[in-house]
Amino acid sequence: MTANLTFQDKIAVLTLGDDENRFSPDWLDTVDTHLDTVERDAQGLITTGSGKFYSNGLDLDWLMANGDRAEWYVARVQGLFARILTFPLPTIAAVNGHTFGAGAMLAIAHDYRVMRADRGYYCFPEVDINIPFTPGMAALIQAKLGPQAAVTAMTTGHRFGGPEALAAGLVDATAAEAEVLTTAVDRLTPLLGKNPGTLTAVKTTMYSAVTAALR
Repeated sequence: MTANLTFQDKIAVLTLGDDENRFSPDWLDTVDTHLDTVERDAQGLITTGSGKFYSNGLDLDWLMANGDRAEWYVARVQGLFARILTFPLPTIAAVNGHTFGAGAMLAIAHDYRVMRADRGYYCFPEVDINIPFTPGMAALIQAKLGPQAAVTAMTTGHRFGGPEALAAGLVDATAAEAEVLTTAVDRLTPLLGKNPGTLTAVKTTMYSAVTAALR
């Protein structure tokens, strides 16, 4: 299953898929198309996965087979981060399971995050797989985390479980597996109805240095 879109009243729920939900070019195209629909038809956005993973991030198999397009591919991925970071609606990532690397960056680009409490890891493994952060990726993470939490997350490859991710500020709430999505809906509902133009202008100003680095 690739990414698919459903609605809970005025909230769009974008399910990233039911496997590792890696960012293949086709997946990126599908997600961008769904986000166009969300901007047009919804007042809030929740992203989530289905099953064991929220997202394992970059499609390394595709990247190994298409090394000549690596620069184009990274720009596409970072464009998605920038789009979510400055999205004209309130956003929450409902982190249902493991989220690694670029998947963790996608989640952190949202306004808020709710993570499953009992299983799953939130991790930036780049230091252990010898893929240094781009300036844009580093700026994104550092814009959302306190300095010491960023040091631990970015330089050690530490795998944060739900309660530890909450304590570090990686996520804003934890919930039981069956309640991750409903918790996200409950947190997002009071935030609906902001003027999209104003909201995206506020976020664009807040994160101007990050989006400049991402783009």
